[in-house]
Amino acid sequence: MNRTFTIISLLLAMLASGSCMKSKLEQTYNSQESKIDSYLTSNRIVRRNISRTDTLGFTLDTTVLDNGSIQIDTSWITEKIDTSWTDTLNVVRSGGANRLVTKEGEGDELQRNGFVSFYYAGYKFTGSFSASNLFVTNHQETAELAKWNLTDAEYRIYEINLGNAKLIQGLKDGLLGVKAGEECEILFSGKYGFGDEQFGIIPANSALLYKIWVIGVAND
Repeated sequence: MNRTFTIISLLLAMLASGSCMKSKLEQTYNSQESKIDSYLTSNRIVRRNISRTDTLGFTLDTTVLDNGSIQIDTSWITEKIDTSWTDTLNVVRSGGANRLVTKEGEGDELQRNGFVSFYYAGYKFTGSFSASNLFVTNHQETAELAKWNLTDAEYRIYEINLGNAKLIQGLKDGLLGVKAGEECEILFSGKYGFGDEQFGIIPANSALLYKIWVIGVAND
């Protein structure tokens, strides 16, 4: 009787502990989602600027030289005009991922079994973007700014079939619908990343941000 009671007590304690851990994990993911929403709200409004030089006309000056000839001088009258405006970037929510489109692409949207080629840079996301949180990239400019020394092979464009690719769920969800030429940021909580396992320098249950430069899309 006592033995049975002890076993039942241990099982109940284990269930309670598991329930408590699950609750804390959900709180962690919810907190990450809130930080992602705040990041998107803050970064989807951008300031655009264009500077151009307009020609307003020209001046014509004549000068009589000592030898009696006439010298004609002309000069253009120009004015530099700076134009600025605010632009609202598109935010696409797909599954557990959020995609902030920083440069619109063209053509067909990537389908679930489509092919896509792209450059990428992955960052641990702590509520804001930080270049120091870079953990992987095949994008040469990003690598050089981070003072990473990569081989030519590591700079190769990444080409996959979205349906068959072994990607973490958040990245797979976020890539769905991208277009050729698009540049974007894909963000998601640890629930859709590497989960409760540490992956390299990435702590378990980490929220992630991927910068993506899409080269091509094909849905054949």
